[in-house]
Amino acid sequence: MIKVVILGSGNVASFLFEAFHPSKNVKVVQLYNHSASSLSRFEGMVPVTTSLEDLADADVYLISVKDDAISEITKMMGAKKALVVHTSGAVPIDHLANQERRGVFYPLQTFSRNREIVNKEVPFCLEVNKPEDMTLLKQMTSEISGIPFEVSSEKRKKLHLAAVFVCNFVNHLYAIGEDICRDNDLPFEILQPLIRETTEKISDTSPFENQTGPAIRKDQSTINAHLELINSDDNKEIYQLLTRAIQTSHGKKL
Repeated sequence: MIKVVILGSGNVASFLFEAFHPSKNVKVVQLYNHSASSLSRFEGMVPVTTSLEDLADADVYLISVKDDAISEITKMMGAKKALVVHTSGAVPIDHLANQERRGVFYPLQTFSRNREIVNKEVPFCLEVNKPEDMTLLKQMTSEISGIPFEVSSEKRKKLHLAAVFVCNFVNHLYAIGEDICRDNDLPFEILQPLIRETTEKISDTSPFENQTGPAIRKDQSTINAHLELINSDDNKEIYQLLTRAIQTSHGKKL
């Protein structure tokens, strides 16, 4: 039995708790957060604490807090004999330098409160400073049907950058599209089949090869018409920037 303490109660921490909770081989023995109110929904399911001095004994301490707080948390909890890992995509393993056994357990997925992950096969980027601890993290990954990838801090930092482009930035573009629909009494649902098809195509074809639209066609009359319709200066700048980027990457100029 692998005993785990989770430090944090946000989206990633909640996902990990819910994923490990049914496991027979990994047991979450405690959940920590500095705020008692943030822990209220876990009471009755797992022991909770607001004190780093009262952390339970465990085989693995999972630090799942804001990136800026990771170094502070690991210092305040003191050096542990157990493996201490964080779940950040952007923070190097060396931010846990005061821990003899340290690592990274980064689930590469977008998590939202009260929304279950449909595809349980979440990629996990794993890193350790002691090779023998990799087996432990892989056991934890397989226990929740995750897919393990050994990724260094340097490569993970770049992978996290790629994830921001394909997830966070793309989602903002969805929000712009939703705003345009709402402002013109159109249902956003009408765009969802297009979104799904665009997403599904990248499963077997490069996104570069899938590019369509007025930018790659160099349809300047349509581009100009679109720019006339955009009221927001920020959105107009985004449209022009992406149009220029598409045309440049495909060897064309505005």
